Amino acid sequence: MSEIQYLLDEHINPRLRRALKLAAPELVVWMVGDVGAPPLQSLDPEIILWCETNGFSLVTNNRKSMPGHLHDHLSEGNHMPGIFVVDSNLSYKELIDELLLIWGASFAEDHMDQLIYLPIR
Repeated sequence: MSEIQYLLDEHINPRLRRALKLAAPELVVWMVGDVGAPPLQSLDPEIILWCETNGFSLVTNNRKSMPGHLHDHLSEGNHMPGIFVVDSNLSYKELIDELLLIWGASFAEDHMDQLIYLPIR
């Protein structure tokens, strides 16, 4: 079983990474645009493929097109460690708590090929 690693989509506030790393320094959190991650303005299918190749779960606020892109990715026989879609009404603290809970209480394989809307509760 492998630990969850998060890739934050480019429209997620970078403060989230700092807060997650402050709360759990051992947590791996990258952002689109980081060296080694997909570049800024990457197409969603490219990001999903990168996540599959590199074992990262995606955190995004893209509720509109991401479900379709994941469906297309899976229908081609590919897999994905999971996509966490953030509700825009979720407070910053709630989002941090949700992602830390998911990271601490599960493995990447638990969310394989799933699109999960946050908050979970």
